[in-house]
Amino acid sequence: MRVGTRSRTPDRLCAEAVELAREVAEEVAAPRGAGPHLGVVQEGDRLVTHRFECLDPGYRGWYWGVTVARASRARYVTVDEVALIPGPDALLAPEWVPWSERLRAGDLGPGDLLPVEADDPRLAPGTSGLDETLAPPVPGDGPAGEPADAAAPGDADADTAPGAPAADGAPGAEEADGGVPPVVDPPERARIEAVAREIGFGRTRVLSRLGLEEAADRWQEGFGPETPMAQAAPASCAGCGFLIPMAGALRQAFGVCANEYSPADGRVVSLDYGCGAHSEAARMPAPSTPPPPVIDHMGADPL
Repeated sequence: MRVGTRSRTPDRLCAEAVELAREVAEEVAAPRGAGPHLGVVQEGDRLVTHRFECLDPGYRGWYWGVTVARASRARYVTVDEVALIPGPDALLAPEWVPWSERLRAGDLGPGDLLPVEADDPRLAPGTSGLDETLAPPVPGDGPAGEPADAAAPGDADADTAPGAPAADGAPGAEEADGGVPPVVDPPERARIEAVAREIGFGRTRVLSRLGLEEAADRWQEGFGPETPMAQAAPASCAGCGFLIPMAGALRQAFGVCANEYSPADGRVVSLDYGCGAHSEAARMPAPSTPPPPVIDHMGADPL
């Protein structure tokens, strides 16, 4: 069996169909028309593309590609397709980037909403089991296995003799009959979500370890010990009286500056950061007391 191979030489009849290709290119490129013929590119067996320069000033470096073809053993060439194709020097739009990757710090304006993905690696679940309820106390489950509502010795009802069965409707009657106390739905306060909200853990998600590390890197880069201001500072923020301590996992490395004259006022700063507005960097000189006047008691000024 003979296997056909693609010829490296363009089909002669297709390569010679320059005028046919130009006629089609002129029609599609109207009113400016097509420019000079730039060459022929073989696309396959009996499949050739003729290139013509694009004269549109908005598409500098582009060319019109007219693909012609010929059927096997046919003598007539037909037009397959026409397209405007960018060349190696064509001006192209930059590669499309998703909005989540184009967004930069400071791009968010008033009224803008920034959605956060459900699997954002910067966040982690704040609490678990928010839809669960705390187990209600089981009646009769007291300390040391004794009933929780057991009466103390000497507190028995005067109308009931010791050892006598409890009357109908009295406490313990249902348990004595082997019944199960009714299950009462716990109040809203007994829900885990309510308890978490009361102690300050009501947020659905909190910063993950990755989110903490990224925040620390940003703050360290902006107001850290390697900045020029910190390198020239007389002391670090760790001993400054204008530093407001932070809470949470980053409290041992960062704080908030509260000095209005500092370039970091209202910003999160590293404890190793520093500036010339340090509270203990320089002391105001005490006002000097002028010496007492010297009075000459021995002589007299001429009048």
